[in-house]
Amino acid sequence: MGGNQHLRSDLVSAPLQFGRFFLPGPTEVHPDVLAAQTGPMIGHRGAAIHDLMARIDDGLRPLFLTERPVFVSTSSATGLMEASVRNGVVGGRVLSLVNGAFSSRFAEIALTCGFDVDAWEVTWGDVHSPEQVADRLAAGGYDAVTVSHSETSTGALQDLEAIASVVDQSEETLLLVDSVTGVPGLETRTDEWRIDFILTGSQKALALPPGLAFGVASEAMMDRSENAPGRGWYFALDRLMSELVKNQTPATPALSLLYGLDVQLARIAEEGIENRWKRHLAMQERTIEWIEEMKEVGVGIDTFAVEGHRSPTVTCISMPDGDGASATVAEMLDRGWVIGGGYGKLTESTIRIGHMGDHTVDELDPLLAELGDVLG
Repeated sequence: MGGNQHLRSDLVSAPLQFGRFFLPGPTEVHPDVLAAQTGPMIGHRGAAIHDLMARIDDGLRPLFLTERPVFVSTSSATGLMEASVRNGVVGGRVLSLVNGAFSSRFAEIALTCGFDVDAWEVTWGDVHSPEQVADRLAAGGYDAVTVSHSETSTGALQDLEAIASVVDQSEETLLLVDSVTGVPGLETRTDEWRIDFILTGSQKALALPPGLAFGVASEAMMDRSENAPGRGWYFALDRLMSELVKNQTPATPALSLLYGLDVQLARIAEEGIENRWKRHLAMQERTIEWIEEMKEVGVGIDTFAVEGHRSPTVTCISMPDGDGASATVAEMLDRGWVIGGGYGKLTESTIRIGHMGDHTVDELDPLLAELGDVLG
């Protein structure tokens, strides 16, 4: 999710200098994490995998701030988006909060799974008012609300805590959260905010290779799953949970990716989750400050997401005259830097900087200086 549609194929044969890859996913991966994936194969039903999965669960829970077990899925995050609606909807409608391409995907997934979907779309770059969400839910009849915490296509950040508080007042309604460019790059308190299902992917703020997804389900979500007739087999939460509590997986896991995850979780623990949040906020603040500096010297760019609701992990930038994104991305690549082009209907009118994962402000500043030269 959120990859650059204009990335040239010659990157495969001409890798960039480390520290210059700022896509909004996949993000750059530390060499120690890449190296960990070369570990030997082991049986996925023996003591070694049991110990590995136990360490991984211990390392994942602080990222979500949860006491619940964390599902580890060999899939993209989109797989767990589908799992959330298949397990969390049993007959009522789905209210999908849409403010960009990936929240729209969430609604489309629910629709193609055969559910009755009320897709409530606001202007891309904007967010949904919790008070209006409450008004929508007051009539009842919704099994679930879907929301993208950090909308990767626009850089807009929903007020998840406030929305979760509203949904929590509706006993029959579960909150299903795509936090693919959220956890663990921005403050997310799964248990305290009473979120029913939240998911993220390996290739974003976790700074891992693509191929894994992670999710946390509330007791209410687990209860709902038991009666969900269309939950399938691979993503059935009751089956996943029955194995997870034994430090096992129902099907063969992506072992090499788990080795990398194990190392990265230790690195994140060393940094501390709150320090990780602060580092991402610092990168966001520097990027927005730079945009204002560019505007002051006459470069016609702007932050696409509305003020006060901007993601700490990805900034979407409106291009001068609403055009030229592809050329800008290509020029940056020629100079040895990768940024993201616009996504969906914003393809030519925006560019995106993925300031997440293990990047720092010190790495970000040279990128911004180069981009300023290109735009100027």
